[in-house]
Amino acid sequence: MNGSGSYRLQRSNHRYVYFAGGIVVTLTLAVAAKYLALLPVLGIMGQLVLAILLGAGLRAVAGVPEQAMAGVRFSGKRLLRAGIILLGMRLNLGDIVQEGPKVAGIAAINLVFTLFTVYGLARWLKMDRRLGLLTACGTAICGAAAVAAIAPQIKATDNETAVGAATVAILGTVFTLVYTILYPYMGLSASGYGIFAGATLHEVAHVIAAAVPAGQQGSDLAVLVKLTRVAMLVPVALILGLIEGRRERKLNRRMKLSDGAEEGCAAETEGNRERKKLPVPWFIAGFLLMSGINTLEVIPQQLASDMITLAYLLLAMAMAGLGLGIDLKIFSSMGRKPVIAGFIGSVFMSLLGFGLVHWLGLS
Repeated sequence: MNGSGSYRLQRSNHRYVYFAGGIVVTLTLAVAAKYLALLPVLGIMGQLVLAILLGAGLRAVAGVPEQAMAGVRFSGKRLLRAGIILLGMRLNLGDIVQEGPKVAGIAAINLVFTLFTVYGLARWLKMDRRLGLLTACGTAICGAAAVAAIAPQIKATDNETAVGAATVAILGTVFTLVYTILYPYMGLSASGYGIFAGATLHEVAHVIAAAVPAGQQGSDLAVLVKLTRVAMLVPVALILGLIEGRRERKLNRRMKLSDGAEEGCAAETEGNRERKKLPVPWFIAGFLLMSGINTLEVIPQQLASDMITLAYLLLAMAMAGLGLGIDLKIFSSMGRKPVIAGFIGSVFMSLLGFGLVHWLGLS
């Protein structure tokens, strides 16, 4: 082998080593976040948000070699989608149907109300459209996991995704502590409180933590109602994908008009191709498929549990990857308005959920 060929081979090997190194860094941060989440206070924040914070902290303190960022980005995008697919194993669609329309109705009403309220507040505060959508979806559906699933649909940046995920995690932690303190004074039964917590809190981890005072019955109902909201991630993601696709086509048509007739024909052809694409993202379809498999119970329960654990590990690696890509100056400048919109929306969601539990006779 000549000298130039040997050099190219050596350079290629170095590239693969750095690529693997970037993935290993995100894996290390994800595992560290998992163990930190076992601690009492940090556990309320959850593994996913801790992974973001660890990634952002590592970048701020030590940084990551540029050559390794390809592996980091692989974790932040490819492993993210794999984690979302496996997360479908948390859902048993049969349990959701069996629990009855009232519980599903509370989850759906709260979700739709919160989506529009938080997004409306975000636009009123003159937030970026994509960050407003991420904050609304994270607050209304299932926290950081919803932010991660929606981000590719609306082509959000890493900074926007990280800010959205961190915002709902912080708010969810605050509301979890408030719920736990106020539970004895709410006048709700154990099951009523469980339904209320599941319908209004942000992350699955928040719901589990807040439902502890209500015992086993309240905790089971809380998780079930929460997973009903998680199931609604699929239609929300599909609708947002369709809206984003239509928005892009309108922009293409405007570009066609400004660029002239000849270039416009090419743009129109490209637009036709875009229209023919299936609007269902493959990872959301995979999420729904996994939910169906879990509902049919075609795989052993232990394996399903292991797949959920792997899902959160992959999602934590993705969040660590996002954290490693965060510019803290941009993060701090973007983070105030989402917290304001998310906080006001969360207060309204809590009040609505409390009222619905009483109104539907579930208290």
